[in-house]
Amino acid sequence: MKPIYNFLNDLPDLQDVPVPFLPNRNVRRYARSIGCFDAGRGCPFSCSFCTIINVQGQKSRYRNGDDVEEIVRSHIKGGVDTFFITDDNFARNRNWEEIFDRLIHLREEERLEVYFVMQVDTLCHKIPNFIEKAQRAGCRFVFLGLENINSDSLLAASKGQNRITEYRKMLQAWHSVRVMTYCGYILGFPGDTPASIERDIEIIQKELPVDLLEFFILTPLPGSVDHRELYMKGTWMDPDLNKYDLEHACREFDSMSREEVEGIYHNVWGIYYSWEYIETLIRRTTAAGMHVPRLVSLLFEFYGSYKFERLHPLQSGLFRRKSRTACRPEFPMESPFVYYPKRLWEMFRTYVPATLWLSKLLLLWWKIHRDPQKKSYLDLATTPVENQLDEKLELFEVTEAARNTVAKAREKQQSLSEARERTH
Repeated sequence: MKPIYNFLNDLPDLQDVPVPFLPNRNVRRYARSIGCFDAGRGCPFSCSFCTIINVQGQKSRYRNGDDVEEIVRSHIKGGVDTFFITDDNFARNRNWEEIFDRLIHLREEERLEVYFVMQVDTLCHKIPNFIEKAQRAGCRFVFLGLENINSDSLLAASKGQNRITEYRKMLQAWHSVRVMTYCGYILGFPGDTPASIERDIEIIQKELPVDLLEFFILTPLPGSVDHRELYMKGTWMDPDLNKYDLEHACREFDSMSREEVEGIYHNVWGIYYSWEYIETLIRRTTAAGMHVPRLVSLLFEFYGSYKFERLHPLQSGLFRRKSRTACRPEFPMESPFVYYPKRLWEMFRTYVPATLWLSKLLLLWWKIHRDPQKKSYLDLATTPVENQLDEKLELFEVTEAARNTVAKAREKQQSLSEARERTH
């Protein structure tokens, strides 16, 4: 046996290769049955916190339209019409248009109900026809790695492809075709403090039309560049890998203690999903002509999972199954006379408040639905962007890094304008 088998420089092609397929008995355990497939693997970017590039490589490989159509049809035969395209960034799949055209044909010519969620980058709106064809192909949600609104933090994470000057225009482009956005936001970058994080979340609420925001703690996942560099520096990292779930502070941070990081993590859920802002989200969705029940359901799932279970929405569900015998070896097994009464009380304490909160949410939706002015709602975040660099936004002024980023973007825009004038 060799000590290392490294095939990252000789990655297998995906063309005509069978796709992993989950049986329906597993798929149907979601709130809505969701089939998953990858239309491509590999990512060209080098985000320091990410492990994808070490798992699947930076050389991209793709499936074609025939492969994707076969995957979709096989699921539809089993009664599954909703999909999660698991590509780390579908916008960089060179076959994206071929795949979208095939799905558009299934929907518009064969009248098959096909819907999907996908992950894309924050510059996807610059690809001609990408967003419009995504909507026609059945896209209902997109996940965007927003990560942060501080340019220094983005550069520290080698996330240079994220440009704060494009955030608002990109999010509005998705709203214009009635596609909802949910974004990941990472806490714990070098310049972050509890006060700066609260300030940045308030800027997002006011200036960016994000629908759903989910929070993560910057975690040195084994296999990432961050983990390697911290290890080489001798920085403390938690030896218990069970805590590397993006919700625990597993390392030392530059500007906050681990207790402060976990504290602000728990606070930001309530800050972003305040009742006043939930009303704003529903009003924006209604004015954009999007499917409001879908947003209400997601608000309940996303914020409800944290509010009532103290769990990240990606680790939660409508009903949490627990077993008395499924515990870590270092914990003693509880007596059934202790465990089951405690579990019953825990369920009562969780689901009664959750049901009441859902009822309150539905009443709010009904109130907005009956508002005769609901279609004319407009705020700063949803005001159409003409030239984003001419706007006076706090997002562009809040830090020195933001001001420098905007200044460079303006210089580049001016140079392009002058070049076009010379050409004409």
